Amino acid sequence: MKLARWIFTIAGVYGILVIAPLYFAEGQIAQNDPPAITHPEFFYGFVGITLAWQLVFLVIARNPVRYRPLMLVSVLEKLAYGVPAIVLFTQQRVKTMTLTFGCVDLVLGALFVVAFLVTRGHAAAATATATATAAHTGNPDLDDTSSAGA
Repeated sequence: MKLARWIFTIAGVYGILVIAPLYFAEGQIAQNDPPAITHPEFFYGFVGITLAWQLVFLVIARNPVRYRPLMLVSVLEKLAYGVPAIVLFTQQRVKTMTLTFGCVDLVLGALFVVAFLVTRGHAAAATATATATAAHTGNPDLDDTSSAGA
């Protein structure tokens, strides 16, 4: 579980450090990589959504077992940038820097899968503990195995 915490903490902090400055970089991007951004709503939407995901990674890092289902969704977030970066690079439509960041995302996505796998035993133990507590206290609200409305 410690590994999962490290993986998601590093991913979240790295992402914040890379993405947050983009809010102030529109002019610099237009100058260094013309043409200028013609649809700023897409650019700032990308930056905002991506930054929000970095916060999700930090939340997962706080309690990897509790937020384990979000780990697989987080893999999709990494694939959503990494795969197109490779495809666009092979079509010579983006620069090497884009490919580099895409590959970093794919490595992080692979690490998220590792985190998901290493927390498997902890998740099973947490479920067993919750079930035992529910059985001991007689409180069906604590029992994940009870069928509501049956």
